[in-house]
Amino acid sequence: MADKWIFRMRIFPFLFASFLPVAAIAQPSPNQAPDRTWITDVTIISPEKLDHIEKGSVLIENGHIVRVERGQEAKKPAGATVVSGEGQFLIPGLIDSHVHLASVPGMRPEVNFGPAEAKPAWIKEYFKQLPRSYLYFGYTTLVDLAVVDRRVLDDFRQAPLHPDLYDCGESLPFANGYPMSFAPPEARFQLFPNFIYDPNQASSIPAQYKPRDHTPAAAVAAVKGSGGICVKTYFERGFAGDRNLPVMGLDVLAAVRKAATQTGLVLMMHANSFEAQKFAVDGHVDVIAHGMWNWGDFDKQTDLPPEIAKVLNQITEEKIGYQPTIQVMQGLRAYFDPEYLNMNAIPKVIPAEMLKWFNSSQGKWFKREIAEANAPDAAVLQGFDHGPVRRVHQVVAYLAGKDANFLFGTDTPSAPTYGNLPGLNGYLEMQQLQRAGLSLEQIFRAVTINNAREFKLDSQLGTIERGKTANLVLLKKSPLESVEAYDTIVTVWVHGRAASRDSLATDSSK
Repeated sequence: MADKWIFRMRIFPFLFASFLPVAAIAQPSPNQAPDRTWITDVTIISPEKLDHIEKGSVLIENGHIVRVERGQEAKKPAGATVVSGEGQFLIPGLIDSHVHLASVPGMRPEVNFGPAEAKPAWIKEYFKQLPRSYLYFGYTTLVDLAVVDRRVLDDFRQAPLHPDLYDCGESLPFANGYPMSFAPPEARFQLFPNFIYDPNQASSIPAQYKPRDHTPAAAVAAVKGSGGICVKTYFERGFAGDRNLPVMGLDVLAAVRKAATQTGLVLMMHANSFEAQKFAVDGHVDVIAHGMWNWGDFDKQTDLPPEIAKVLNQITEEKIGYQPTIQVMQGLRAYFDPEYLNMNAIPKVIPAEMLKWFNSSQGKWFKREIAEANAPDAAVLQGFDHGPVRRVHQVVAYLAGKDANFLFGTDTPSAPTYGNLPGLNGYLEMQQLQRAGLSLEQIFRAVTINNAREFKLDSQLGTIERGKTANLVLLKKSPLESVEAYDTIVTVWVHGRAASRDSLATDSSK
């Protein structure tokens, strides 16, 4: 039954604190340089040296790592603030390479992107808290895959303390296809101005949009000109009432691929079905931005079909980046799980009034949109678990066994659901990845060095090495021993600026 609902749930969501010092860190004396920090007696875990894990010290200066000492007693640098990491673990800052910052979880699209006077007062508080919520779970770098409101990203970057933020600019939908199809015809071209023109649909494309301005090359150039580091496009035939949507052919994808290569941009494709991921492989994309929860004609099979295994082998062999985004399913499933809103972490990452609204009848509007009439919650959960959740877990398990090029991305929020909350969604995704078959080492690499390399950020991010940006996370437990370690954060550094975890929680939770 979940298969019938799951694609109704994928409604496209984009249509419609001050920095506090870390209490555990001594304040510098007048003779100390405040921009030098010496983290000492700490176990250093960096993905390029997983065979060389030992205690050591790290010196931060002017926002960068300038010294890394391992396995030896090192003398404290003059004028540095000392942070003792005794019994703790230092890792690189985490990277979530699939977020959508402009969308508010659980909010109706027409309210989310409507006039300010129609929005609840707590939305302003949500956006103020948003950077800190990601930092609360250790995410010091984000990639927004489809810019729909540049002002939100600009405001995010102006926050007193925030993760580094990169983006893919405005995405490249095929004319009148997904996700343009969710907007009314009279508005969709304004909402998605960087679409790819389809001559076969000339009669349904407003005359002011000229084919020469919407070629693959022109669309990619627009992303490059906006400062994007990646290109996001789609292969989606649709679902529920929006089926048989127009999709690009391999010739169009080849032109996008050529333009992305020439401009040095990473090519990403929304693809959550067997057909779509085969298309993405045939088109030589760099990143597949979803797990495969839709097997098409093979949906009812319980064993992984050889046809799918063949595509997964190609993904592995060609080292295509793979974002499982299992929390897309879990985020929708949350409406039928009575325990979800009781998680202790939720009041830490969203305003109290927002959580209160989620618990109200009004706040559960999306459940009424996606639930089948009179279907018990237990039946819905079973439908999820035996359908799309099972399928995506099987695919991820197969790829994990092949040591595929996993990238960590959450698609937060993937739909107008309260089941995808900033920061927390990443921690829950890690738990799902482990259940699906990824080792703790694979998860650690995916959320650090794999993301940094794929998005060409590894000269600055992803490892603890001299010269890298001082984006670091101090944990009480090792992430190579337990996925729960990612919920034992003590301190987060962003460009050398430290914040205790408690200081990053919502004001109402303190």
